[in-house]
Amino acid sequence: MEFESGSGSPNGHIDRPPAHVGRTVDPAAPDWRIALHRSGTQLFTSESVTEGHPDKLSDKISDAVLDEVLAQDPTGRVACETLVTTDLCVLSGEIRTEAQLDLERIARDTIRKIGYNKPEYGFNAATCQVDTHVHEQSADIAMGVDTGGAGDQGLMFGFACGETEELMPLPIMLAHKLVRRLSEVRRAGDLPFLRPDGKSQVTVEYDDGNPVRIDAVVVSTQHDTVGGATLASQAELRERVREVVIDGVVGPYGMADSRTTYHINPTGQFEIGGPHGDTGLTGRKIIVDTYGGMGRHGGGAFSGKDPTKVDRSACYMARHIAKNIVAAGLASRCEVQLAYAIGVPDPVSVRVDTYGTGQVDETRLAKIVQNLFPLTPAGLIEYLDLRRPIYEATAAYGHFGRTEDSFTWERVDRTGDLRRQA
Repeated sequence: MEFESGSGSPNGHIDRPPAHVGRTVDPAAPDWRIALHRSGTQLFTSESVTEGHPDKLSDKISDAVLDEVLAQDPTGRVACETLVTTDLCVLSGEIRTEAQLDLERIARDTIRKIGYNKPEYGFNAATCQVDTHVHEQSADIAMGVDTGGAGDQGLMFGFACGETEELMPLPIMLAHKLVRRLSEVRRAGDLPFLRPDGKSQVTVEYDDGNPVRIDAVVVSTQHDTVGGATLASQAELRERVREVVIDGVVGPYGMADSRTTYHINPTGQFEIGGPHGDTGLTGRKIIVDTYGGMGRHGGGAFSGKDPTKVDRSACYMARHIAKNIVAAGLASRCEVQLAYAIGVPDPVSVRVDTYGTGQVDETRLAKIVQNLFPLTPAGLIEYLDLRRPIYEATAAYGHFGRTEDSFTWERVDRTGDLRRQA
């Protein structure tokens, strides 16, 4: 059997992502899961946030703690939650490790790196209060995990599609690139009026399941005082953000047109932001972290959790499997579900859904997946090399669709094995 496919490469993307591989989907099919494959025009919207958003700041701190543990003790157990609000940072959770930790230093260093280092921000790395309330992991939980079982029950999803070279949905990739660009130009000083907090939102128009144009772009960014030394007016902010941030990200896709709507700081002012404007918590941006609402989510957050927590590590494996299935040309859209019982090594279920685009029967694909990929917690941790201090980088701009070498779950190195078994 031959499959239409781009050539795989281990750096996390393919040269020419497959577009619309597989059989035609019945436009009259009632299943909501293939909504974007129906005939006619539809809009789909995804959002992302900068590293300075209070929820992302919390994720960053929690993952910085995890990285410090793993750097000293690769088998350490971590479940670290962070709350940030006006001049206050609270760390809590369960940690079992031989590592020597200075949690206050880790928190302050992370806050400082992100850019909260001025009193006028209402949240300052040097002066904010840092409270820690951390204890050891429950012995009852450890009893099941120490023998190789899953650290919790739950259901985990991974998704891939041929809309971008990263094999991710276009709306979330554009949203991520916009907020990453916001942070880059802030750090570089290209837009000196920018502050760390910011958000983006992108609406894409689909026709018969294909992304055909960008319908709307929303960017909201925290900024210095209007009329101050760095910012003359909101009009200046809108002009510069459009020119330096939006056009540079959206323009190369060639999908914006005269009907595309742009909303830049639509409330008119965003000076009060970050933890001073909104309290932040670890794990509150689970849709930003994954696929922007396209595909399903099992409900578990990622940040602050060591890889024995399958609500993180099994989502990474499910993404790896789905991405390789699409890269192999076996489907143009794929969702993989894994589910576990606490303390039990093997998944209680494995499911592959190709949304009607598959070249191979889904039941057969699920069996191939179980033959090819290690799905026990210990097996997938070793396979993806997850006992490393790699997690702080995942805490902003999405856990998926990344090309950095440390994102091992983004590799498309099993395409040949999948084709042979199909």
